[in-house]
Amino acid sequence: MLRAVCASANPHKVAEMFDLMGGIIDLLPRPAELPDVVEDADTLVGNARLKAIAVCDATGLPALADDTGLEVDALHGAPGVRTARFAGEHATDADNRQKMLAELDGKSRSCRFRTIALLRFPDGREIIAEGVCEGMIAENEIGDRGFGYDPLFIASEGDGRTFAQMSVDEKHVLSHRGKAFRALSVMLAELK
Repeated sequence: MLRAVCASANPHKVAEMFDLMGGIIDLLPRPAELPDVVEDADTLVGNARLKAIAVCDATGLPALADDTGLEVDALHGAPGVRTARFAGEHATDADNRQKMLAELDGKSRSCRFRTIALLRFPDGREIIAEGVCEGMIAENEIGDRGFGYDPLFIASEGDGRTFAQMSVDEKHVLSHRGKAFRALSVMLAELK
């Protein structure tokens, strides 16, 4: 089994990556002493690559990274790469959700989550997969599970509940991150 280091510093994403890649990759935690990576690329692939390169260079091992953006049609694809900083550089998840609700007042709520999963090897090779989950933003926050925009996001393929109302397993089946990491797993298996 391939051994790789998780490049994410977000504990919620880390938990999901371990859930999704367990048994496929021997995923080691990101070294605690590693400084945060400045995610200043203008694409999701670029931000995932920045994280993967930093961890790969620091550890000498393959690095597994991701980046996710929420693309809201009424906001012309925003917040996109700025999803985690939608309400400002030091915004909390609650701040971002409140800004989203205010921005969409009286507007269409169609959107999608897009995740890039990137596995980088020390020799510079990369495997990149994408997962997209179409959906809509709820009128208000519903549910108490998950993180980020989960209390607002209703997947089109779902049953009308937000991600925050679903169990972890239910969310993984539908989610952008679940789709991206399952696609990455298939690509990795094809290399063997």
